[in-house]
Amino acid sequence: MPKGFGGCGSVGERGSAVPGLEDRPPLSGADRDTERSILHVDMDAFFASVEVLDNPTLKGLPVIVGGSGSRGVVAACTYEARMFGVHSAMASSMARRLCPSAVFVDGRYHRYVEESERLHAIFQTVTPLVEGISLDEAFLDVTGSRQLLGDAATIAATIRRRVADELHLTCSVGVGRTKFMAKLASKAAKPTATRSGITPGPGVVVVPADRELEFLHPLPVRALWGVGPVTGRRLHTLGIKTIGDMAALPEGALQRYLGTASGTHLAALARGHDPRPVVPEQEAKSIGHEETFAADLWDRGALDRHLLRMVDASATILRRSDLAARTISVKIKFADFTMVTRSHSMDSPIDASAAIGAVATALLDSVAFDKGVRLLGVSLTGFGRSDAGMQLSLDFDAGSAAADGLPGTVQASDDRDRLARAHDQAERIQLSWGSVTAAVDAIRARYGGSSVGPASLIEGGSLHLRRRGEAQWGPSARSEPRLDEEPSDTL
Repeated sequence: MPKGFGGCGSVGERGSAVPGLEDRPPLSGADRDTERSILHVDMDAFFASVEVLDNPTLKGLPVIVGGSGSRGVVAACTYEARMFGVHSAMASSMARRLCPSAVFVDGRYHRYVEESERLHAIFQTVTPLVEGISLDEAFLDVTGSRQLLGDAATIAATIRRRVADELHLTCSVGVGRTKFMAKLASKAAKPTATRSGITPGPGVVVVPADRELEFLHPLPVRALWGVGPVTGRRLHTLGIKTIGDMAALPEGALQRYLGTASGTHLAALARGHDPRPVVPEQEAKSIGHEETFAADLWDRGALDRHLLRMVDASATILRRSDLAARTISVKIKFADFTMVTRSHSMDSPIDASAAIGAVATALLDSVAFDKGVRLLGVSLTGFGRSDAGMQLSLDFDAGSAAADGLPGTVQASDDRDRLARAHDQAERIQLSWGSVTAAVDAIRARYGGSSVGPASLIEGGSLHLRRRGEAQWGPSARSEPRLDEEPSDTL
């Protein structure tokens, strides 16, 4: 965080936590009325904090949420784990080497969704303009709430207090005139962890409009949205290390070096320009699941069962959102990390699990399995309303059912025929299974998600349905085969 900027505890009329600001002339009433006030609320170590909340014996320990197996990934970790250099998206094997005393906890996505819903309920009492970015962060436009609830800094402090009192969790809030500035401010408001210990963050950081560049320009250039590791290294070779360095360059120079679109975008951000509004209730662009297996799978029956579990879970979420999907995609990553994606689009959107499963299975059949499968996934896109009805295709063109293969490949005729049959079957199922699907959803709503499901997913006398978010960070260590036994291909 740039020197001189801090969090707000007790704030003045302008809601600023910046020392020395009281010596500046105040904004006019007109300026205060027209200036946007954007908050970015970001929960602190959200997944890990929920685990500690549910199991207080974990308090003060280096807790890592994610897949504990050799192929696992860190989803979140407590600040005690961050002291050792652990961070999200790190391979679990690396995290274990950095922090041998870490306590690994399998992610419980359903619990994070529950707490996220409670969090968003708090947001909705403040403003209807809430743009959720993920389960644990959101932008809020509180411009219209200031007259009733106080200035933006006061609203931010109120949100923090309510999150602590009602959810027993902590969050950091950034306040700015734009989404970009609010996002940077919330990061500056967070606690920090180093080898020497954990330093509490200010909790709320406010960046006034007339001090944006003072806050922004000392930050590293990687803080800009759109500057990843590769672009960052390219900029460093030009001597551009801070956002201020970039802002000093002519926009045309950035366009020549980074391309017109990227150069224009980054030049604007470096000067503090970000006109994007807070967009509430953004519709999902895709729904799906994927899973990395503890051991490479070769058995086709096991792959079919995993695929149908993912289809059932995805279709259930689809129907709960009153949506149907036109395009079904299947992704396969092999043991050598090569990846294949197959997709098929229906004439009309479908939402029945069995209909989607028929297409997904045919797509899987179109892939040659000469290597073990490391990852399998299904994705649904091309959304329409679930009550839009089915458009009958009286003259089916088998060519339209061809899977989208790798660039430059031609789909074999037997694959086209297989997909044509699956297309017809999916249409028939969608037309005839309406009451069945409604009954399944009603039973699950009353008796739980595992109360009813496809018979093909029964094993050992119980249904093996996929829970939302399950295994999305890789397998746990207990699911991996022992070194003295053959890998198992069963569910």
